Amino acid sequence: MPLTIVSAASTTVVQIHQLRYFCAVAKAGSFTRAAEREHVAQPSLSQQIRKLEDELGARLLDRLGRTLRLTSFGETFLLRAEAILREVSDAKHEIQEMTGMDTGKLVVGAIPTIAPYFLPDRLASFSRRFPKVQLSVVEEITSVLLERLQAATIDVALMALPVPGDQFTSRELLREPLYLVVPQTHRLSSKARVHLSDIEADPFLLLKEGHCFRENTLSACTRARLNPNVIFESGQFATILAMVAANTGVSVVPQMAVEKREGCRFIPIADEAACRRVGAVQLKQHFRSRAQDAFLKHLQQTKSRASVLKEGRLTA
Repeated sequence: MPLTIVSAASTTVVQIHQLRYFCAVAKAGSFTRAAEREHVAQPSLSQQIRKLEDELGARLLDRLGRTLRLTSFGETFLLRAEAILREVSDAKHEIQEMTGMDTGKLVVGAIPTIAPYFLPDRLASFSRRFPKVQLSVVEEITSVLLERLQAATIDVALMALPVPGDQFTSRELLREPLYLVVPQTHRLSSKARVHLSDIEADPFLLLKEGHCFRENTLSACTRARLNPNVIFESGQFATILAMVAANTGVSVVPQMAVEKREGCRFIPIADEAACRRVGAVQLKQHFRSRAQDAFLKHLQQTKSRASVLKEGRLTA
């Protein structure tokens, strides 16, 4: 989609996707990472940025080897580009709104520690109720989803609360307790509840940096005055649970990740503050369609999987 900028001296034609690519590069600090996030080939993205600079007649980025830095022109243009992308996105939603709530497009973001547990049933039931709404999902870590909210490339993000920044608004959907997961033969496997201080000597398996549940886990450890003996880090609960089942160590998971799994025992942690708040986050300035409101209402009305799990340990 071309965007024509007219001045007394000249006419500049800028493509919307060029603005999107520029914002992605500015946020990612890398052409490669930006290309991955935009699902486009890196050479193509670089070429579009150069075309954008040529059209504007100014260099937006300083390319210092593998390092990128916004020029003074780039810093100024970034604010304008983000505002334009938000306006375009809002305009699309307003048009969709005019055609009714049961049509349009809705893009939902979710962090990896929520998406596979919380979303499948809810997405399926929402699609059955509103079959004409084009619903798509982006799974990313919190920092990337917040960037995409600001760029208006997603409408709502499901993540752990609270989130940084006063430009966002959030709605809490549920609170879930944390569980210690240990091998079936572990000395604590028969306990009804445990304190994290009970695993002081155990090898600990933890989510990687960038996953917000890592902070939930470390906060619980801090309250228990536990300095966990971290021997392995992963980006997936599935990998961590497989490692626990193989008697490699112990870990902590949210209640929605508790499942009947051979070789694992899930035990409630005796700390009422050891919980995770899950919520829906939106950009305050972003236009909210009736379809978005219907989706959020649907999430709140559908019973959480975590709420129907029985209190206590799940075993294979």
